[in-house]
Amino acid sequence: MFKSPTPPISQNTQPDFSRDDVSLDQLVRPNTFADYVGQDKIKTNLQTIIGAAQKRGEVIDHILLYGQAGLGKTTLAMLIAKEMNSHLRMTSGPSIEKAADLATILSGLEQGDVLFIDEIHRLNKMIEEMLYPAMESRVLHLVIGKGPAARMISIDLPPFTLIAATTRVNLLSNPLRSRFGATFRIDYYAQKDIEQIIERSARLMGLTINQEAIELIARASRYTPRTANRLLRRVRDVMQIEEKQEIDVEVAQTALDMFEIDELGLEDHDRRLLKALVEKFNGGPVGLSTLAAAISEDKGTIEDVYEPYLIKMGLLARTASGRIATPETYKHLGVSKEKELF
Repeated sequence: MFKSPTPPISQNTQPDFSRDDVSLDQLVRPNTFADYVGQDKIKTNLQTIIGAAQKRGEVIDHILLYGQAGLGKTTLAMLIAKEMNSHLRMTSGPSIEKAADLATILSGLEQGDVLFIDEIHRLNKMIEEMLYPAMESRVLHLVIGKGPAARMISIDLPPFTLIAATTRVNLLSNPLRSRFGATFRIDYYAQKDIEQIIERSARLMGLTINQEAIELIARASRYTPRTANRLLRRVRDVMQIEEKQEIDVEVAQTALDMFEIDELGLEDHDRRLLKALVEKFNGGPVGLSTLAAAISEDKGTIEDVYEPYLIKMGLLARTASGRIATPETYKHLGVSKEKELF
């Protein structure tokens, strides 16, 4: 039975279709902790750390944020810098290729600056070791010259805060992890939080959307704000092409069908992995390398991108013997365990 349509959430007259996706990302990004939906415990702890540091007139301790991509680690770093009235300098592990790169970044810091390093697990070990004295003693050690003529100089650094983000916290060395004063795990969001994020983004984008459409998009958003906002932009495209005045369930479903996203948020590559597991390996167990070869996919992509959500949804399990399909896998694919998939 269908529910009667609820009133639309936002009642803006005309949506602005002139913005590109990059500027829309900036538009919907929260500007304050009050705007940041979800992760309430982390927000409370961060506000306590920031408030106490401000009362002491100090910079906050170095902070490590980890969790899956798209959950808001970069946004949190921006909000921390803003709350501290600090200048935010952003870089990433892969972009720091040489010791000179890190030396240039650190020597350019001013008192109270916040340095954000994304994907810090991709720093090479030599550069990582340069961070230890910088984080602990605010000193940068540099080796000038080569061979017998080489000499070491030390440069004092101003008080600063390093905020690091990673999707692979297990790849960080213990010496690096231990130098962070606070570590926070950013988890998947609750359904109600994703709905609130979609409602807020639609309002900022000038879109009119009803509650049923919000719920449908949220269910397909993999409990991830970045995915929710990406799907909302694609739904907006369908709304514009079909010349609709608001986003309803029909418009939202059309967009999801176009991009082959099902009711659990699984995309074609997710279903292809599950089908291979069931069809070619009888549900497993199967090793990661074998599974990757079967679907012509990189092992790292399966491990970092596909598996976390499939495991969260109970559609895949890791065992000592390899990956296995769960009863939920067969249920979602619409097949019984005794039958062939095709």
